[in-house]
Amino acid sequence: MSVIGWWKNATVGTRFDVNRRAIFIGEDEWGNKFYEEKKPSQESRKRRYIIYNGAAEPSRVSADWHGWLHHTFDKPPTEEPLEKKSFEQPHQPNLTGTLMAYKPKGSLARQDDRTKTASDYEAWDPNA
Repeated sequence: MSVIGWWKNATVGTRFDVNRRAIFIGEDEWGNKFYEEKKPSQESRKRRYIIYNGAAEPSRVSADWHGWLHHTFDKPPTEEPLEKKSFEQPHQPNLTGTLMAYKPKGSLARQDDRTKTASDYEAWDPNA
């Protein structure tokens, strides 16, 4: 494990701590593993954890697991999965900050020519 990339996976200490005080609840389609504490914390509810499979990418947590992690749902998706809607699309990773990031038309990051400004635009003239 490199020093620079330690954050891409849970550390040995994190895995040990989670396995010691939490029970395994389930795994999602991306291989992320979900856990819940055996005993309630000071807030009188059990904390819930996720161990990411690979890079820690929070956008790769489905809505049903997200709801369970944040105590919106009492039962995990392994017991009561959310109904998938016809308009739902497959996950797309967050590409912000990468070479594949979205660059809208007219962006300085794009290599194409910029379009002419609209005819109703009049540049400011400091001498006018």
